[in-house]
Amino acid sequence: MLVFEELKLRLQSHHDEMVDLKDALAYDSTKMEIDKLEYKTSEASFWDDPEKSQVVVQKLGALKNKVEAYDRLVSSYDDIMVLIEMADEEEDESMADEILSELEQYEQSLEAQRLETLLVGEYDKNNAILTFHAGAGGTEAQDWNQMLVRLFTRWAERHGFKTSMVDFLDGDEAGLKSATLTIEGLNAYGYLKSEHGVHRLVRVSPFDSSGRRHTSFASLEVMPEITDDVEITIREEDLKIDTYRSSGAGGQHINKTSSAVRITHIPTGIVVACQTERSQFQNKDTCLRMLKSKLVEIKEREHLDKIEDIKGVQKEIAWGSQIRSYVFMPYTLAKDHRTGFEYSNINAVMDGDIDGFINAYLKAASTGQLNNN
Repeated sequence: MLVFEELKLRLQSHHDEMVDLKDALAYDSTKMEIDKLEYKTSEASFWDDPEKSQVVVQKLGALKNKVEAYDRLVSSYDDIMVLIEMADEEEDESMADEILSELEQYEQSLEAQRLETLLVGEYDKNNAILTFHAGAGGTEAQDWNQMLVRLFTRWAERHGFKTSMVDFLDGDEAGLKSATLTIEGLNAYGYLKSEHGVHRLVRVSPFDSSGRRHTSFASLEVMPEITDDVEITIREEDLKIDTYRSSGAGGQHINKTSSAVRITHIPTGIVVACQTERSQFQNKDTCLRMLKSKLVEIKEREHLDKIEDIKGVQKEIAWGSQIRSYVFMPYTLAKDHRTGFEYSNINAVMDGDIDGFINAYLKAASTGQLNNN
């Protein structure tokens, strides 16, 4: 029957992509590496150094997940082909909708795995640290800043990632002046590095009694969380360390001791802060990890040879150079200015549905087609 012939051709059109994906995943060599690591974990002395053992176990798990995901894709391809041939042979047209649904799920999984092969950066697999800053515009910009924090929190939830608020500064009347959020999950930084930049909002402000339209800006910095095995030297004399009392929303849960920590890296002017850990020592450790992460991210983004080449404040993002606009009025549209990708369901976007933007960025970056003007 024609309907099944069309479904079969659509499925077969992905065969070459499957072959290319297998090569991109280095499937055969990955399976060999899994065998070696599994042999290593079976050695009697494996757990003598728990820290190193944990690194091996995590790597083994990630490799297994990659191979198993591809195996599921192959199995899905074969199962759909059998369904098509069976339905065609029995001339059972009622099977068409079910087969189409299975085929669309397969295509989504294929695309997701293909995009994952584009995450080849040194730190792409790491957790991500997101720092949000409200732009000029007072309460309106601070409210927009808080909306962005919620957007990325919801994105993380959609992907099963863990989020933690590390630091925040409440707005004068509403929203947040600044916030730092960690997102933990495999490839979190690889996906979210595309979100680094200025985000622009156009809407009728709920804080304007005249109902006028406002344009607001908030900047987002995205850094990879640097693990302890990465060697970065930060001299104690280059640090200015301040302690202060942590705050809570609406004045609640105010800490009576100065446990919050702010560290300024004097050579670059970079400032990091943490107020959510239980003790001053924990907050300081978190600050130092964030500082390392920020230095590494700037080094990578600016294509510098050494951490020492970072000059500091002139590297800050300038307002107006937005990467994306979110328009609520007079029409609804979210548009990325680097890739041209747009999505009219603004409510879905604000609820964390930004995979289309991330995927478009990864594709454009891999082919050198990003518009960075």
